Amino acid sequence: MTPKLPPLREVIARHGLRANKALGQNFLLDQQLLDRIAAVPGDLEGQHVYEVGPGPGGLTRALLKAGARVTVVERDRRCLPALDELAAAYPALSIIEGDALAMPLETVLPEGGHIVSNLPYNVGSALFVQWLTGAAWPPRWASLTLMFQREVADRIAAAPGSDAYGRLSVLAQWRASARIAMPVHRSAFTPPPKVMSAVVHVVPGPQPTGVAITQLEAITGAAFGQRRKMLRQSLKTLPHGLDALEASGIAADRRPETLSVNEFVTLARAYWGFVSPSVSTGLS
Repeated sequence: MTPKLPPLREVIARHGLRANKALGQNFLLDQQLLDRIAAVPGDLEGQHVYEVGPGPGGLTRALLKAGARVTVVERDRRCLPALDELAAAYPALSIIEGDALAMPLETVLPEGGHIVSNLPYNVGSALFVQWLTGAAWPPRWASLTLMFQREVADRIAAAPGSDAYGRLSVLAQWRASARIAMPVHRSAFTPPPKVMSAVVHVVPGPQPTGVAITQLEAITGAAFGQRRKMLRQSLKTLPHGLDALEASGIAADRRPETLSVNEFVTLARAYWGFVSPSVSTGLS
């Protein structure tokens, strides 16, 4: 039987919680919306879920109601008493006080599982890239269901040729699938942020052979560092960048936003042929 819990607004008022802008906090209080977010990964009954920055525990409630075993990492001590109350009602909740950026995934997902979070805006992109660029693949996470500012969400799921397409798009899509699961209006948050948001869902896929994240990061960093220039200009800044471009067979007068994810993989694979003696493969 689902425990009867007080409304989130009552919990926030009782503990004197206010969203801290310095910590990138914006609280979601609409339980129906939170239940919809918790449903994005699919059936979570008995699954282990890691949540970053739970705040007063709105999304945490939805995940626990869905039957998940939830581990949360919260650095804001003000929120811990509210989370402790939730843990008293749901023994499946584990609470860790700390900084998620410094938290190894093996600590919070020792047996693997899903990551579901309304990420603090100030660390959301950094955490996402950290989870995307692990050398070990398949990763420890079975899926990522994450709230971002809409602009960031669009970049993650963008297709080649669009204004949003860039380095983050390639990193998210070269060995995973990424989609926008739902838009979220700014009015859903307390306090309302200045921008719209969206929930992104990412599922890992197979890693292409003969290329690793180290080469892909180098190639995309150079290419999109000067995205309005042709590849012959932007890759000139990368040692062996032009050699890799010639070996890949990709036209030197193309601009990076016109390349498909698979073409970036081809380019990174060619680059690997020139730098392999001096860098780690990152392959596992």
